[in-house]
Amino acid sequence: MGVVVGGIVAVLAIALVWWVVRTYNRLVRLRNQTQASWAQIDVQLKRRHELIPNLVEGARGYAAHERETLEAVVTARGAATDAGLGVVGKAAAEDALTASLGKLIALGEAYPQLKADRHFATLQTELATAEDKIAYARQFYNSAVQSYHTALESFPGNLVSQIGGAHGRREYFEAGAAAQDAPQVRFA
Repeated sequence: MGVVVGGIVAVLAIALVWWVVRTYNRLVRLRNQTQASWAQIDVQLKRRHELIPNLVEGARGYAAHERETLEAVVTARGAATDAGLGVVGKAAAEDALTASLGKLIALGEAYPQLKADRHFATLQTELATAEDKIAYARQFYNSAVQSYHTALESFPGNLVSQIGGAHGRREYFEAGAAAQDAPQVRFA
């Protein structure tokens, strides 16, 4: 009888350890997925940032007296490329950049020669593609964060995260009001 009870206790202990390890590994996998998702956003934002100097230079040739608009874009780009920003700070900087880009794209409407410039039109197309990729990456990242938070807050993840040391919550990458009015790219 004592051997049977000892065997049952051993099986339960092994099952408990297996359960804790499996749950912990799931939390690690979800945390890593949020990090990989953020890296994808970063890649797309860098691509967007690389397009901006070319857009500004193209616009500068046609709308040199629109110096304030061009400088606002350059300043916003500089703020958005700050590596020290967290998720919330990065979202705010990108919102400001989006707002200034909207003004730059509007220059194309005000200056027909700029609007007709093929190089500027190509850059606008690339910017629109980059904006779509950023939106997709943002959606994927936020979905990964939601899955991670759900695992952290629900049973058994909440117990295991406390036992194994809190993994910490992640911030959502939310678009502000400026980003919801994304630059409108229109072609002639």
